[in-house]
Amino acid sequence: AWYTGEWTISCMQSTTPTLILTTALMIKLAIAPFHLWLPDVIQGLDLMTCMILLTWQKLAPMALLIQIEPELNPMLLTIFGTLSVILGGWGGLNQPQIRKIMAFSSTAHLGWMIVVLVLFPQLTILNLVLYLGMTAAMFLMILNLSSTNINKMATSWTKNSSLMPMMMIVLMSLGGLPPTSGFLPKWLILEELVKHNMILIASVMAVSALLSLFFYLRLAYTTSLTTPPTLQNSKLFWQTYKPNNKMTPVMVIFSTMLLPILPTLLNLL
Repeated sequence: AWYTGEWTISCMQSTTPTLILTTALMIKLAIAPFHLWLPDVIQGLDLMTCMILLTWQKLAPMALLIQIEPELNPMLLTIFGTLSVILGGWGGLNQPQIRKIMAFSSTAHLGWMIVVLVLFPQLTILNLVLYLGMTAAMFLMILNLSSTNINKMATSWTKNSSLMPMMMIVLMSLGGLPPTSGFLPKWLILEELVKHNMILIASVMAVSALLSLFFYLRLAYTTSLTTPPTLQNSKLFWQTYKPNNKMTPVMVIFSTMLLPILPTLLNLL
């Protein structure tokens, strides 16, 4: 408004307000290197509030970024996005707290969206929708189990043993392994980067995605592939444990089984 004389963000004529607005939105989205506030804030919140902060609260900043996409600096977004993928994966490697792991996971996923925003905005929207579904599914399962760290998660199979395989599949989807839904956006983003001759950036992001995949695999191994020692009575918890969230199966299906309808999704883009 100071430069243009009107309250609009669609046609900014100076780089200064664009840079300030971009930086503010990067801080709001917890994009690296402005991401350090998110894990500590997430750790102090309850699980439902964490889910809202990592899903619903991403919509408004991403909507603003998509609106001002023609004004954005592609090089700046590429740097922010690549840093987010690297630091988001790196930060979650040694975390025992699931909420902090999901916070760093959010930073890494948003890095993929930011990199491709200027190149293919529709792909950013697709990635955002899938990210929201996968994160919501993960938090709904954590809410059902009331687990906040890896040690509690390891013994949660006594509460709901059928939920553990579903959680492993959702974690694989978050990591981007085929044939889950999470493989779709990473594949398309890497393809788009290669089309624009950004092979080095695509290679760095693909390798950095392995960092995130490591802590997803660690969670999956702890929850589904091991059976920690428990008391005999605790093995009967599942008979009386009654989860009350009916949205969990819907979100799990959404976050894991969209790959077969890939041609339809591509036509919509």
